[in-house]
Amino acid sequence: MRRLKRVAFLVAGLLVGWAVAAYVVMPALWERYTRRHPWVDAAPDVTQTADGIPADPLNVALVGSKREVMRVMVKAKWYPADPLSLESCFEIAEAAVLKRPYETAPVSNLYQFGRKEDLAFEQPVGPDPRERHHVRFWRTEESEGGRPVWIGAAVFDKHFGLSLTTGQITHVTGEDVDAERDYLFRCLKATGDLSGESIETGFHKVREGRNGGGDPWRTDGSLWVGVLAPEPR
Repeated sequence: MRRLKRVAFLVAGLLVGWAVAAYVVMPALWERYTRRHPWVDAAPDVTQTADGIPADPLNVALVGSKREVMRVMVKAKWYPADPLSLESCFEIAEAAVLKRPYETAPVSNLYQFGRKEDLAFEQPVGPDPRERHHVRFWRTEESEGGRPVWIGAAVFDKHFGLSLTTGQITHVTGEDVDAERDYLFRCLKATGDLSGESIETGFHKVREGRNGGGDPWRTDGSLWVGVLAPEPR
């Protein structure tokens, strides 16, 4: 009985130590590192985590109003992600453990232009939120034909794991971000609501890296741009 208690105390101590290291110590160290070395700041074509760690590469853009973006994404069968909160975190954990659907599971916040994403969407694969397509969008200060331009990062979540940079529990993402970019545009084109599209080659000068969780990514360097059909008046 005494040995069992010792083991229980040891396990509890290890869990507490891991939580402190992953959610307190490592983020603080990364924040200090990015302040000391300004070159670590993400380039304009890569997002950042809240701690300033370079994250997912931007690879898609849409031209249209917020309402038009939301309309086409829902029509393409991508669900708006729930806001990130303690409640939604518990719900996604429960759904993963019990292997039940959670079509609107939250995504972690990433940052561009000094703020977190303005819109986020996902499309589940399989019976639970372990595996899914997802995309985050930020409204830029740019416009085309008087309509807002939204730039985004489309990435595929393969399964849950531990972040290689902080040790936090997170999704492990797929390396080929171009495949996710291409899949999103196939979904968008299937709606019939794209009035135009183009490919900006050479958008990325650096074509491989690691995201905020330490997962590798690679790209051909192109940004795909879709112009949404205006809503009928």
